Amino acid sequence: MLTTLVAGTVAALGHAPFDWPIFTLIGLAAAIYVVLQADRPRQAGWRAWGLGVGYFGVTLSWLVEPFFVDAPRHGWMAPFALFFMAAGLALLWGIATYVAHRIARPSVRWLAIALAMTGAELVRGWLFTGFPWGNPGHVWIETPFAQLSAYIGASGLGGLTLLLSALGAHLASQRRGSRQQMAHAALFLAIGGVALTGGLYRGGQPLPPDRDVTVRLVQPNALQHLKWDRRHAFDFVRRQVDFTAADPMPGQPRPDLVIWPETAVPTLLEWADDVRDAIADAAQGVPVLFGVQRGDELQYYNSLALIGPDGQVQSTYDKHHLVPFGEYIPLGNWLERFGISAFASQAGNGYSAGPGARVLDTGAAGLALPLICYEAVFPRDIRAAPTRADWILHATNDAWFGDYSMPFQHLAQARFRAIEFGLPVIRVANTGISAVVDPRGALRASMSLGEAGYLDAALPSAAPPTPYARFGDLPLGLLITVALCTLFVRRTPKAR
Repeated sequence: MLTTLVAGTVAALGHAPFDWPIFTLIGLAAAIYVVLQADRPRQAGWRAWGLGVGYFGVTLSWLVEPFFVDAPRHGWMAPFALFFMAAGLALLWGIATYVAHRIARPSVRWLAIALAMTGAELVRGWLFTGFPWGNPGHVWIETPFAQLSAYIGASGLGGLTLLLSALGAHLASQRRGSRQQMAHAALFLAIGGVALTGGLYRGGQPLPPDRDVTVRLVQPNALQHLKWDRRHAFDFVRRQVDFTAADPMPGQPRPDLVIWPETAVPTLLEWADDVRDAIADAAQGVPVLFGVQRGDELQYYNSLALIGPDGQVQSTYDKHHLVPFGEYIPLGNWLERFGISAFASQAGNGYSAGPGARVLDTGAAGLALPLICYEAVFPRDIRAAPTRADWILHATNDAWFGDYSMPFQHLAQARFRAIEFGLPVIRVANTGISAVVDPRGALRASMSLGEAGYLDAALPSAAPPTPYARFGDLPLGLLITVALCTLFVRRTPKAR
């Protein structure tokens, strides 16, 4: 298990901030090679569990950061949270590998492992509301392979990564120079070559010209330990008001829409009349979208509000896919007795979930599909929209999670949503990285992490709907189910 644990840490280096995808292939292949040598299903499962612990432990190391925002109160929980999260997610890989070892003949066990682990990754995106962060497919965001997610999604790209890794492990376990090894080597090169060619082809296709619309992204850089401090909170509001009123950036017209990040206004929307008036005055006739908390009787929501030139609220969106233990606490009333409460919620002990995905009419900028923070991790939250938007708005506050890996990983996932759906993404983040992403996932413009300022940029046009936008992960799920059932049937002796 120690060998697979180390291999898992190597595999994690494909993710930001390292961005070395070749290490993901090497680490996964090395671990699967060790798994293939297991004599019993249980042994294979434990070895795969070790792979997952190493992989998720490094990839999700940023999970400790929120516990140190208020270190005297929460710091003691940090190592336990990281270990139990990594160990829990690794169980899915361990169980999948255990099943693969049981149902498949030794000659095709490598294929069964790749299929089963891909299936486990799909399950991970739904189980307990889902947590698909760190899918192996995410490591390819800076390469042409990322364009394949328009057809198979990031989950399918993760499956392709596991397939190539398992095939590489199978190659290493075969007799050197044998016909079987040569045939499987040719298969490896063929799969990789076709995938690369397809990615290059799609990435080279022309995009429609940008729209004659300019958006302003406001990034206040409010540090989390000061963001809600009464002595500083409204200093950040004034900073955002000043950025909203500022002259256009060189070469850019005045913006048609101004966007502030998640929870940019540190009070409830219904108490923010003076703030809304100040924002409207600064915007000089331009609508503004800003993050704010909203109360409705005894329920509170993490929301976005769109105000018009008169400062009146035109529409709102309430976040519906909440972060467990961050924005709400399962069994919250009981756990509150032990001092455990939702980190991110400043109103009450947790947020309530909104009714679901919706599209906002922003005027000249067209129809926007809002996603607040964590929601950008889930492609299904985009597919749930009642109609196709012109662009995706990702408003977030990543200040909770430091400046090492999480903000970069979060940005990578937002870029995958652009590719998967053929829609531009406008990402506005409190401390960064705010960015304009085109429908191919390329960064048109961005602001650095930890920078306070604003960014004016043209709004890219949407590309045609992609196959993934139409079908999601359904084809991949069906393929895995049929393939695993076939391997099981072929393993079962025929009755005589």
